[in-house]
Amino acid sequence: MTWTILVLIIAVALYMFGSMLIKHDPKKQMTISQLIAKRLIKLIAIVLLIIGVARIWTPCYLTKTNPGILRDMVTGMQAGEQRETSKKIRKHVKKHGNKMMRHAPILGNKDAKKTIFVFTDYSCPYCRRLDNELKKVIKNNKDVRVVVKNFSIHGILSDYPARAMIAAKMQGCDVDALNSSLMEKNYWPSDLKGQSQEAIEKTIVKNVMAAAKKAGCDTARLETDMKSDVVSGELAEVGELAREFGINGTPFLIVGDQAFPGAISSAQIQQALK
Repeated sequence: MTWTILVLIIAVALYMFGSMLIKHDPKKQMTISQLIAKRLIKLIAIVLLIIGVARIWTPCYLTKTNPGILRDMVTGMQAGEQRETSKKIRKHVKKHGNKMMRHAPILGNKDAKKTIFVFTDYSCPYCRRLDNELKKVIKNNKDVRVVVKNFSIHGILSDYPARAMIAAKMQGCDVDALNSSLMEKNYWPSDLKGQSQEAIEKTIVKNVMAAAKKAGCDTARLETDMKSDVVSGELAEVGELAREFGINGTPFLIVGDQAFPGAISSAQIQQALK
């Protein structure tokens, strides 16, 4: 705002007193070059005046008089960014889709023709909501599979169950059952306040392992596999994909050639599968 006011002051000063900058003997008629210089100063003053007024009026118009234009601009920019992201994702999935599924847990029919990729986190409430919607889609579509890309971003709350799921796939456990257990029940302490990191970790390990055992996993082998290069590599790949696709949080869905940030309904997923 300070610069805008300064521009307006300069504009007014040039318009009113700019001719004084031109050395001219009042007893003589102005030369052509002097006349041009005088008009040029006036023109510069007018341009600066327009710029100053525009800098004051435009924000006021967009934020107070007609904020809808600003919303439309933001929406348009977001839509453009989403189109570019979707384009980048389509290209990557088409080229590297099989690699993305290699070590990731798969829910539903493993040999299905239609694939949904979900970037998720077992400690995320919105991911849990989306999981319920994905279950509906899997139940109603035998030709759909859901590839779980565990985006571990909340320390042990995310990392431990994510590693357990990937390791469960390695030994052929019932990953659908394990996924349901981790999504439907809190595997962390009911009250995190005042709990030491060690106590929180102990509770998480105990509950995740209990869920894994119920899903048919050999828990001793699971603990070993969770520390393997395969599991670490899968988590690293998810992090790289998130950076490449501009994913900053969970959940994030890739359905066919469309990308959906956030939790969406089963009806929306169904529509995207068509």
